[in-house]
Amino acid sequence: MHIDIITIHPPLLESPFSHSILKRAATKNLVSVNVIDLRPYGIEPHRKTDDYAFGGGAGMIMMIEPIANCINELKEKRSYDEIIFMTPDGETLTQKTCNHLSTLKNIMVLCGHYKGIDERLREHFITKEISIGDYVLSGGELPAAVMCDAIIRLIPGVLNDETSALSDSFQDNLLSPPVYTRPADYNGWKVPDILLSGHQKKIDEWRHEQALERTKIRRPDLL
Repeated sequence: MHIDIITIHPPLLESPFSHSILKRAATKNLVSVNVIDLRPYGIEPHRKTDDYAFGGGAGMIMMIEPIANCINELKEKRSYDEIIFMTPDGETLTQKTCNHLSTLKNIMVLCGHYKGIDERLREHFITKEISIGDYVLSGGELPAAVMCDAIIRLIPGVLNDETSALSDSFQDNLLSPPVYTRPADYNGWKVPDILLSGHQKKIDEWRHEQALERTKIRRPDLL
């Protein structure tokens, strides 16, 4: 998979892709992430990428020309399955969406800033709009990193145990069951006996029951 991320603040995306699972995925050549600085595409003489809104009002708007020029240049190099704009008013990111995106070959991600981007970009370039929640951040870089993390970890070979992702919360519309590790007894707080029984079928049944109960209590909307 190849992911291009367009941003006016590239340093915000350096750390997320330089550690842990995402770094491992790149090292294994399972994914390549290219962070593109929008500033060089800005309008001369000061590489301007934003301007005041027509009709007045507070806040700046990201201009159409720098972004359009950047997108068009990237599209000359490869064909994109999706051009995604990270925005609070996009569709809410779900595990189902991540599962689908993880099967794609080429993705472009646009990080918004200020009051947003010129609407004509959304009308003529963007193919998908995604939000990570009903709140507003100062820019699209952190949401882009969140989405990419959720996608990349699903690519076969990224996780050491590929079945791990299949048992994550939301994969089957249930939250994950409680998990435990050693010691089996800490200050009198004991691990459920069933998990120490070695009876895998009964353990699986217990985990499903626990996942169902936890979902009923915490996220009944998933059922």
